[in-house]
Amino acid sequence: MNWLANNLERIGDRPVAAHSSGNFASGIAFAGMRFAKRVIVVMPETAPQVKFQLTRSFGAEVRTYDIARDHLTGERDRLTREIAEGEGAIQASPYDDPHVIAGNGVGALEIVRDLKREGRSVSHFFCPVSGGGLMAGQAIAIADGFPHARIIGAEPAGADDFRQSLAAGSRQRIERPTSICDGLLSYDVGEHNWPILKQLVNQAVAIPDPATQQAMRWVYERHGLRTEPSGAITIAALLGKQVDLSGDGDLVVVISGRNVDDDTFRTWITAA
Repeated sequence: MNWLANNLERIGDRPVAAHSSGNFASGIAFAGMRFAKRVIVVMPETAPQVKFQLTRSFGAEVRTYDIARDHLTGERDRLTREIAEGEGAIQASPYDDPHVIAGNGVGALEIVRDLKREGRSVSHFFCPVSGGGLMAGQAIAIADGFPHARIIGAEPAGADDFRQSLAAGSRQRIERPTSICDGLLSYDVGEHNWPILKQLVNQAVAIPDPATQQAMRWVYERHGLRTEPSGAITIAALLGKQVDLSGDGDLVVVISGRNVDDDTFRTWITAA
């Protein structure tokens, strides 16, 4: 929404083209509906049906690509570029853009305001990491509101490019990320995101898929919340033993989505 609102003059009568695993797709589709803009989204063939349905329900056109071969073919980026060139569309990055980063920070800004109003503070803040747009925006707000909070990024063990980047001190790329966390399969963090993440994020933890499945089951049985793996991964990070949780203040955990197909959800939590 924030990206589109800040690019209306630039877009004019042209459509918007973007690629996304699904959650940004539905977000940009919703924004397109609100601002009466045509939106074309490139999504993996294997994305959950619920993400396809939600994106299309907001009026977006969807094209698909083979994610299993994308590391070899570059089909996702090629298809998005071809749409932009052929349709005269403006491309929107799902994460590597200052307006996207700023928009993603709104939720954390609300957390800061609510807790400060109650005289509370944050000791630890957990957020999923993929391309880094959500993590960067949220980290800016939390670090500004609670400078002593420890900010932790959670990502799949099979797609831990950010954890590797923090360890190396420079952006690292994974050629073939693999995980049930379909929303966290970026090859690397964005160029705009990396300086923010490097400065503000204290720790990154890599979570095996079985631990994420257990977290999905735990939060469903304890709290009645159905989560997708990319959202539940922060619960897995909290319940695991990789992060020192000592300190005064609240633990804040970002659960970034619940868009998972019914049969798949039941299979994963049953196997956990």
